[in-house]
Amino acid sequence: MIRNYNLTLMISIKKHIPNTITSGNLLCGCLAIVSAFNGDLVWSAYLVGIAAVLDFFDGFTARLLNVHSEIGKQLDSLADMVTFGVVPGILLFKMLLSSCTIDCGIREGIFFYLPYIAFLIPIFSAIRLAKFNIDTRQSSSFIGVPTPANAILICSLPLIQSFQHYIGNFNVDLIIGNVWFLVALSVVMSFLMIAELPLFALKFKNFGWPDNKIRYSFLIISILMLILFQFIAIPFIIFLYVILSAANNSFNK
Repeated sequence: MIRNYNLTLMISIKKHIPNTITSGNLLCGCLAIVSAFNGDLVWSAYLVGIAAVLDFFDGFTARLLNVHSEIGKQLDSLADMVTFGVVPGILLFKMLLSSCTIDCGIREGIFFYLPYIAFLIPIFSAIRLAKFNIDTRQSSSFIGVPTPANAILICSLPLIQSFQHYIGNFNVDLIIGNVWFLVALSVVMSFLMIAELPLFALKFKNFGWPDNKIRYSFLIISILMLILFQFIAIPFIIFLYVILSAANNSFNK
């Protein structure tokens, strides 16, 4: 009887491990929002990075322990909405607010309203996550840029601004701090999240090379780019992800 009780307890604990990791993702998102409102966009970006790692491992752990559940699927989407939807929207809003003030002095006319375009990101992130939950085509791949990838791209911008102002002699702040660049980024990334764009997922059903060569190639190139170029590499890694997916789709066809 004691043995059966211990076995039931172990199964119950094992079932909640992925959800605990997902809750850690959500906690990071809440702390990132607090940091953003306190003006610390760098620490907010770091928290989103930690959340992205947790987001990868909650699914990986669920597959490893074979403890899939409907509540886990819904919890994952709700956590992603906060961390990878609301947080990047707030970061873009704060960056646009700063850029409008710097570029235009006193914000007036259209420049008073421009920062609010950043909230397209949370709206389209919600649509993206809702589509993902009901789209049977996305069980082993993605249709449209995933919300974590979009969030990582946006959150890389304050890190680049804070730590890598120049590429050679070129001041990257001239681009990242530009109002119209940030507006265009908000619109383009919102569209790409819901576009009919097939992208591979970093989900390993096994660890063999033949079935995962596109994933291993992407991870190896990404690590090398991060080592060589640090935060500036992140936007290019997201771009590489889209290009490799397109190439993979063409090859498979």
